Amino acid sequence: MEKTLICIRCPIGCTLTYKDGIITGNKCKRGIEYGLEEVTNPKRIITSTVKTTNKEMPRLSVKTNISIPKGLMFKIMKEINKVIVSSSKEIGDVIISNILNTGANLIATQNLSY
Repeated sequence: MEKTLICIRCPIGCTLTYKDGIITGNKCKRGIEYGLEEVTNPKRIITSTVKTTNKEMPRLSVKTNISIPKGLMFKIMKEINKVIVSSSKEIGDVIISNILNTGANLIATQNLSY
């Protein structure tokens, strides 16, 4: 299998080619790491919002603190959609700890005051 992708690990944006387990086209070692991960186990950071009980701020923006396996995105979104925040939060506060046993925490990306 041959696959072409654009590396997003640095501003260069190398065009990578994956073939027979080998990455080519990279200008730095981060390209090799990115290419192999993207082909074998793609990961993403989830950014979203959760409901709050605060009438002035009905949604709180959140994100995962580390990348999670792309295949779990929909399951994680189901968990995120269950959350209702009813107390003050600061940027970086954990909203969901170790979401679906991925090691990732869902954290607040804005302040919420009650």
